[in-house]
Amino acid sequence: MSIQRNDWSLQRKGIIDQDRHKERVKEAVRQNLGSIVSNEAIILSDGKRTVKVPIRALDEYKFRFDYRKRKHVGQGDGKTRVGDVIGREGQPGQGPGAGQGGQGGGGEYYEAEVNIDEIAALIFEDLHLPFLEEKAKKAVQSRATRFNEIRRTGVMANLDKRRMILENIKRNAREQGKARFGDVRKEDLRFKTWEETLRYESNAVVLALMDVSGSMGEFKKYIARSFYFWMVRFLRTKYDNVEIVFISHHTEAREVSEEQFFTQGESGGTVVSSAYQLALEIIEQRYRPADWNIYPFHFSDGDNYYSDNEEAVRLAEQLITTCNLFGYGEIGEEGSSSYRRSSGALLSIFNDRLKNAERFVGVRIDEKEDVYPALKQFFGKRNEL
Repeated sequence: MSIQRNDWSLQRKGIIDQDRHKERVKEAVRQNLGSIVSNEAIILSDGKRTVKVPIRALDEYKFRFDYRKRKHVGQGDGKTRVGDVIGREGQPGQGPGAGQGGQGGGGEYYEAEVNIDEIAALIFEDLHLPFLEEKAKKAVQSRATRFNEIRRTGVMANLDKRRMILENIKRNAREQGKARFGDVRKEDLRFKTWEETLRYESNAVVLALMDVSGSMGEFKKYIARSFYFWMVRFLRTKYDNVEIVFISHHTEAREVSEEQFFTQGESGGTVVSSAYQLALEIIEQRYRPADWNIYPFHFSDGDNYYSDNEEAVRLAEQLITTCNLFGYGEIGEEGSSSYRRSSGALLSIFNDRLKNAERFVGVRIDEKEDVYPALKQFFGKRNEL
C-alpha cells in the first residue's frame, strides 16, 4: 500500500515553524520593553520601518553547514561507549577559542529584526489619555479593533494558531483515535476576522514641555526626547486628532516646531515657571478647558533657580486645576540607582506641596530603562470616574 503525503502540509510545517519563532520574538520583545523603549537604534531610526533589537538567548533551530575542511567529519575513533559525553566546540574551557577574552562562554544574543509598528503596538496596548471628559465639542476620533469571528478561510497574517492546533488535535482523535498534534491540513486552519469601530471623543491637546538649559547634559536630553518620541507616536497611533504643542525652555520659554523640539539644544540657567506661564497663556488663548481635554507634561533635571521654586509651584497648582492631568518627570545623573538629589530638587518640592493633588503625577528617571515605566505612569490605567 502506498501512502501519498500532502505536499501542502510539508510547506505549511515550515510556515508554522516560522510563525512559532515570530511568537517567541514577540514574547521576548514584550519581556524586554524596558530596554527596547530607550534603544538608540529606535529613537534615532530616522523613519526606518524595522530595527534590529538584540534579545538574549533567542535562536531559531536550523541546519548549519560546515564548509571548513576537516580530516574527520562525523567520525569517532571507535573507542566510545554508550553514555559517554561528547564535547561541543565553543563550550567553556574546550575547543578553539577557549580562554580567549575571559573565562568561559558569555550569554548568547539573537539580533531580531522587528518592525517598529509591532513594538509600538506592544508598548501602547494598555496606554490611554487619562481622565478624558465629555466636552462641548467632540472631534477626536479614536479607533478600536475587536476580533469577533473565526472562519475557515482568510489571509495567513490572520491565522489563529491556537484554534488551528485544537482543530488538528480533534481531527487526529477522530481519524486515528489519538489526541495528538500532527501534520496540518487545510481543513484544520482557522482565521480571525475583526471589525474596526470608530468613536468620537472630546477634543484633546497635549503640551510637551522640555528643559534645554545647560544643566541638561546629553544623557538627560536623550531621556527626555526618548519619552516624547514614544508619547508622540502613541498619541498619533491611538487618536486621530489630538493636537500637540511643543515648548522648550531655559530661563525663557518659547513654542517651537516638532523638529526644533527634538533636535535643538540650548544653554544657560533654568527658570521653570517660564514654561508653565507660557503653557497657561497658550491654553487661555487657544484651548478653552470647557472645550478641550488638556495634558501638560514637563521633563527637567529639577535644577531650578531657588528663587523661582515658589512661583513654579503656584503655576503648577494652576495647571492641575485647569487641566485633566499634569505630569512632571525629573531626570537624574546617568547610572544613579537611588534618589540622591537634595531637598531643593523640584520633584521633591512637588511631592511635598502637591501630594494631595489627584491629577498630578511625578516620576523619577535615573536609567534608560525607566522611560517605559514613566510612560505607563503617565498614560496607564488608574482609578478614573
